[in-house]
Amino acid sequence: MSFPSLFFQLIALFCALSSALAHDPDAEFVDVPEVSIIGARPVAASSQQFIPDKEYLLQPQGRPAQVLRLIPGMIAMEHSGGAGKADQYFLRGFDADHGTDVAFFADGMPINLRSHAHGQGYADLNFIIPETIEGLDVSKGAYLPEVGDFATAGAVNFRTREVLKEGVVQLSSGQFDTQRHLVMFSPTRDKVRSLIAAEGYYTNGPFQNDNRYFRANLLGKITMNPTGRSELSVTGTFHKAQWNASGEVPLRAVTAGTLDRFGSFDPSEGGNTTRSTARVNYHHDTTSGGRFFANAYGQYYKFDLYTNFTVLLNDPVNGDGLQQSDRRVVYGGDVGYRQAGRFLDLDSAVTVGVQTRVDDIHARLGTQVKRNPLGTTTDSDVMEASYSPFVKAEIQPVSWMRLVVGVRGEFFTFDVRNRCPACAGQATGRTTSGLALPKANMILGPWLATELFANYGEGYHSNDARSAVAPGSVPLARARTYEVGARSRPWGPEGVELVATLWAIDLQSELVLAGDSGTTEVRGSTTRRGLEVAARGQVWGPLSFNGSLAWSRARFENGTSVPNAPELTAYGALLLRWPEGLSSQIQATYLGVRSLDENLKAPAWVDIDLSERYRLPVTLPHGRMEAFLFVQNLLDTKWEQATFGFRSRLAGEPAGGIRDIHFVPGSPRFFMGGVAWYF
Repeated sequence: MSFPSLFFQLIALFCALSSALAHDPDAEFVDVPEVSIIGARPVAASSQQFIPDKEYLLQPQGRPAQVLRLIPGMIAMEHSGGAGKADQYFLRGFDADHGTDVAFFADGMPINLRSHAHGQGYADLNFIIPETIEGLDVSKGAYLPEVGDFATAGAVNFRTREVLKEGVVQLSSGQFDTQRHLVMFSPTRDKVRSLIAAEGYYTNGPFQNDNRYFRANLLGKITMNPTGRSELSVTGTFHKAQWNASGEVPLRAVTAGTLDRFGSFDPSEGGNTTRSTARVNYHHDTTSGGRFFANAYGQYYKFDLYTNFTVLLNDPVNGDGLQQSDRRVVYGGDVGYRQAGRFLDLDSAVTVGVQTRVDDIHARLGTQVKRNPLGTTTDSDVMEASYSPFVKAEIQPVSWMRLVVGVRGEFFTFDVRNRCPACAGQATGRTTSGLALPKANMILGPWLATELFANYGEGYHSNDARSAVAPGSVPLARARTYEVGARSRPWGPEGVELVATLWAIDLQSELVLAGDSGTTEVRGSTTRRGLEVAARGQVWGPLSFNGSLAWSRARFENGTSVPNAPELTAYGALLLRWPEGLSSQIQATYLGVRSLDENLKAPAWVDIDLSERYRLPVTLPHGRMEAFLFVQNLLDTKWEQATFGFRSRLAGEPAGGIRDIHFVPGSPRFFMGGVAWYF
């Protein structure tokens, strides 16, 4: 059955189910006014949190991944001197590359792409319009049965809004020919809640060869209540981007003065991508404390990337340009039921569900010169599917203890077909793999406004299908995660919250970027240990604080350091809301020294940003006006984003090349400002 046919049949099924439930006599007596209930969200681990939009919407958004630094220990950075591709993610001792060990979702729809042409778990967040997000659900470790692939270090779910109280038209511009414009409004707000948003972004960046990065995003969402006890939401998005990239600059060339830090040896690097998504979310609440839920999604994706990591190492005549192309359709969903009540005279809730996903992929890697193809290295059709049943039980045996336990099953099929008979040794074949993953969480308290947590969970990341079908491979890399922690609000429910977490992760199979080929290689099992401390909340009156410090240690089984694994990260932000309509925020992000190999280290850096928003004292027939200013890298320090150690060869160098640090320069001081009309 084709994806469009399946997707629309699922929509029809949900609508039919809603219509049937509308004749439930119980449903005819629950048409009640809307009631807002504000309270703390129960969590299963000290590291689990919800980040509301008020903590990141002050500054004008250039990159959606900027909001991730609010997560303790997490940093996202540009990867190749061009903002159009997925960022590089760091969390809990992982250089997760583009998403191998961090799972991302939008309203429950997976964002990470399996067996991607550029890297396993590739997670491009640029299709998200930050202002459409009401908050982020964040979990770390593998403690939740609802979350599966790639959630080794953690998972982030971007929850979109249903409706806006005010529409907004926002215009902004800045240095380096940067512009960002946004329109967002709700045509209907009552029985049918709707949201429409459009974003356009362009920048040339600080590079000598203009980025010419263009991004366009559209989002449409409709939410309704077919009955008094059910809700149906349909969301569609469209994303298109194209860009030039400066690549990863060899440090030796910058030190010798032959290349500016914002220059490039191959100005033809860059790429383009398109992503269209559709998702349906449905639930129905019963009169007995139960909830039936069903969700479905579909995605069409297109990607072309042109890179040159090693310059002239492999081909001194044409250069080492690579072209990576990915075309795919992704579809899947989940269905389940949750029942809350009393069992054996205990407050409890049980959730049973199943998730499924199919990736229909055409991935290709070849050589190129100035974006003109030269030859084919690999060319594959991949059909990858997963089926994941799970069960979760939440039990409160006594008032000061909660237990959350569960198990998740995983069953994968990998089917790889070689489209290039002349490509020697290319993987082909079919295989299956499965796992059973137990989870256990214990929450004690609260005592003196403090809760204690102990957690154990087994998770995994899937490996690329083209390696999974090879003899002796590990298709699913199991991870065992452990955590103990505490959360406390010693100054009351409205005061600052303090969090401390001690954690450990044992991973069966580590994937490491091989810069000279643009691929990954398996390097065996690893162990990670770490500590996180964080504080967030209202310090005094209009002053709020959000800060964290995270330390980790990542080692292979032989004791050597895992390349690019962060050891120390920190984030701090002060937000002051002045009584005159002015809001000020200063943010500082720190990434410590990282080992690139036994001899090379990436330097530490600090980036300080300033955001200002002011409600203009002007009288308008409809709405209000705001002006805003954003200053990135306030102190104009020299810093490096993505940094790697590998061998490359420049003109005039020995045939074997030179092993060196290669980096993407961080932005110099950058000003961006604009106005917003709320109506």
